[in-house]
Amino acid sequence: MKAIRTIEEYLLYLEEKGFHLKEDARGFIAFGQQYAGASEEVVIYAIEWTLKMQREFDGSFFMSLVESLTAEKIQTRRQATMFFEQKGMI
Repeated sequence: MKAIRTIEEYLLYLEEKGFHLKEDARGFIAFGQQYAGASEEVVIYAIEWTLKMQREFDGSFFMSLVESLTAEKIQTRRQATMFFEQKGMI
């Protein structure tokens, strides 16, 4: 599998795996990224963990993750995983 670098690539990857986000979820993702000033990587982590924890896309949960990851200056998958472990999410 090639490296996923953009939100759009990640959403396409999810679709290939059979998980389709509705158009309003996509709009919410774009809004959340802009609102929090988050990087593509942080938004991808937030989408991934939202789906893992909620088993569906939950906009408020996603927004909380994006804000938390951005506030903590998370930049890598390893940092995100450690953050989620510290918060007792995994």
